[in-house]
Amino acid sequence: MRPLKRLIPLDEALRLVLDRARPIRASEKIDILEADGRVAAQDVVSDISVPPFSRSAMDGYAVRAKDTFGASKMKPLTFAKTERIYAGSVPKKLVSRGACSEIATGAMLPKGADAVVMVEDTELDGDNVLVYEAVHPGQNVSKKGEDITPGTTVVAKGEVLNPSKIGALAAVGRSKVSVYKRPLVAIVPTGDEIAELEKPLRPGQVYNINSYTLGTVVRANGGQARIMSVVKDTVKDLAKAIAQNDDCDMIVFSGGSSVGERDVILDVLEESGDIVFHGIAVKPGKPTIFGTVKDQLVLGMPGYPTACLSNAYILLAPALRRMSHLPERATSVTEARMSRRIVSTTGRTQFLTVRLEDGKAVPAFKESGAITSMAFADGYIIIPHDVDLVEKDERVLVHLL
Repeated sequence: MRPLKRLIPLDEALRLVLDRARPIRASEKIDILEADGRVAAQDVVSDISVPPFSRSAMDGYAVRAKDTFGASKMKPLTFAKTERIYAGSVPKKLVSRGACSEIATGAMLPKGADAVVMVEDTELDGDNVLVYEAVHPGQNVSKKGEDITPGTTVVAKGEVLNPSKIGALAAVGRSKVSVYKRPLVAIVPTGDEIAELEKPLRPGQVYNINSYTLGTVVRANGGQARIMSVVKDTVKDLAKAIAQNDDCDMIVFSGGSSVGERDVILDVLEESGDIVFHGIAVKPGKPTIFGTVKDQLVLGMPGYPTACLSNAYILLAPALRRMSHLPERATSVTEARMSRRIVSTTGRTQFLTVRLEDGKAVPAFKESGAITSMAFADGYIIIPHDVDLVEKDERVLVHLL
């Protein structure tokens, strides 16, 4: 057994991880339909006007606005209808004094016209149109370039793409966009006690939970996950796993980070790379390793599912968001009263999962090996390292999952 020599504070551990989590510089061009949530790697500047022509914003009649002055419900003015203009068609006739063109929403405004009278304010009388409401120049018209003009930056470098920004790209005719590549993360489960999903459990085995919780965290925070098969707890096998994934930006091991004789990730990092820290003053998740192998980041997570997932939220997610050029994730917080007294461990920051019931925070934590400690929780409270007691009915902040 090799006891943890020094537990570093949580904020120091996070700083050390983030200092080494450098933003990915490489970029790729992808279809805009695949770009939601990705980060633009360069400015996109429009070379066209949107709309590319002045168009009607209403169904009605295109007119010269000054010809409608004086029209009212009691004294309508009569206009001669010259043509019908549909969306997508090109007007053929000039709108002259006393004339109008029937026009559909989105259709190109004909020459001579500078406004549109809504159909509700008109009445058709054979080939003539009675106008009951005056309009001013530009009324019910979307002018050329009203939305976007040439030279407008429709998406800026570093912006996170969403449906509306993707719509702006489509508006200027771009089917592809340059985005930063997502960090590639190899997720390597370790230990003979871990069984692959769908396979029968042998005595002493449990199913592989961590690869799927970690993979989900990776995908939710801008990365792409490569799930590896279970690896044995030997220096040779773990070193081989690192070598097989030398194209990855990060490798995350689950299990093998504690102090038992077969927990050998520490040995592998000592031989192949650098150890930044081993052990965090946090509960759950104390036996966490962080280091580097060449330019790769290596995280050794605890094998117990709740401890593993908790530290994934604390360390892995922020690191990936920095590497992916994504902003820090905003956490939703609500206030509640503690349902019972909680005794904490002084010297370690505790993340206590809770359910919210009738305005109270009810502890959901069972033990680090129970995934339902997280799955059945609504959020968690943070008990600082210098607090050993949270009283019943004390107000606490619940960070919602």
